[in-house]
Amino acid sequence: MAVRAIRGAIQVEADDREAILNGTSELVTEVMRRNQIAPQDLISIIFTATADLTAEFPAYAARLMGLNDVPLLCTTEIAVPGSMPRVLRLLAHAESERERAEIRHVYLGGAAALRTDLPQ
Repeated sequence: MAVRAIRGAIQVEADDREAILNGTSELVTEVMRRNQIAPQDLISIIFTATADLTAEFPAYAARLMGLNDVPLLCTTEIAVPGSMPRVLRLLAHAESERERAEIRHVYLGGAAALRTDLPQ
């Protein structure tokens, strides 16, 4: 079984604890669903948040989802002038039978504009 890296992002409505928790949960759930990843397949997840999101750690949402034995890390995204605000991103590493070309990266809501080259 191969280790695959899966990218994703979601733009949340506000720097609000519930918005961050809900957005993170939606993103993680969709990454796992589209790639047929079970919790036991996850190796680790790195979360980033734009500098304007400080109300909660995205990793906490993953813990609330039951991902208690998956190593998680939160960090701040590079603050590039003119970049999209209020964006949560993830890089998940998982064991998968899928070929690299079959991996579905997930960009939800306003963040879909970041990767218009990907099918939705």
